Amino acid sequence: MKLEKLIDEFLDYLSLERGLSVNTTAAYRNDLLKFSRFAADKKINDILLPSRDEFVGFIYDLKEQKLKPNSIARNIVALKVFYRYLVSQRYVPVDPTELLESPRLWKYLPDILSVAEVDSFLKVLRGTSAKDARDRACFELMYATGMRVSELVNLTLTDIDLKLGVIRCLGKGQKERIIPMGHLAQDALTHYIGEARPLLLKGRSSRHVFLSKSGSRISRQMIWKLIRHYALTANIKKSISPHTLRHSFATHLLERGADLRIVQELLGHSNISTTQIYTHLNKDRLKSIHQKFHPRP
Repeated sequence: MKLEKLIDEFLDYLSLERGLSVNTTAAYRNDLLKFSRFAADKKINDILLPSRDEFVGFIYDLKEQKLKPNSIARNIVALKVFYRYLVSQRYVPVDPTELLESPRLWKYLPDILSVAEVDSFLKVLRGTSAKDARDRACFELMYATGMRVSELVNLTLTDIDLKLGVIRCLGKGQKERIIPMGHLAQDALTHYIGEARPLLLKGRSSRHVFLSKSGSRISRQMIWKLIRHYALTANIKKSISPHTLRHSFATHLLERGADLRIVQELLGHSNISTTQIYTHLNKDRLKSIHQKFHPRP
């Protein structure tokens, strides 16, 4: 597969699944296309698995172009994130940037909704049509489980145990995990599967849980559009994406005392450092903890 096509797929993933902004996605595009042009000029044989020396050559090329250190660091980060994605999707067996020295990867606090905002968002999902029931079940489940949007759209009927109230989720690298869904999501899903989903199928068959009006599997793009629509309806001013519900799920669990390792397992993170980004707590909670436990509050 051509590098440019993989870059487009990666950018689509950043935009639709990770919910990154247009500006951030454009920055990734520019940085990765620089490397693509460099690789073509230098006639790098294995474009998917360049050597460390070839990466270093690219860095020196950036220096010769008089790029500032921060810009060069951003290019290195873009390459690392891109090749890590290729490994996760099994396009390459190993990460060729693993031994490439780089500055510390950017750490940012993800946008989240407060508990009140989540309640407001879910309360607008009260329509009576088959589509309304689907949307309610979809977003109740996303917040209840912290599923990625790609995991949600690929969910099949055999992945759900409504009696036990759990789902089997197939995450990155085909790693399987079992997640409880809670009674509100369970009730919404039971109603959708039993009463609304057959109306969307219109006599056809599908193994996927969440369906479009035509009876086919719902797309990630549609989930993104729906969450923006309902956020506006709920008068939520923040720019949110499907991943915002995942961020909120993790943050709210940790704020209420959930063990970090358990949250890591629920999210399907292979590395706990990825989960630790959710340990940011609001200032009021930090203050209350300090007042409760410090000997001289």
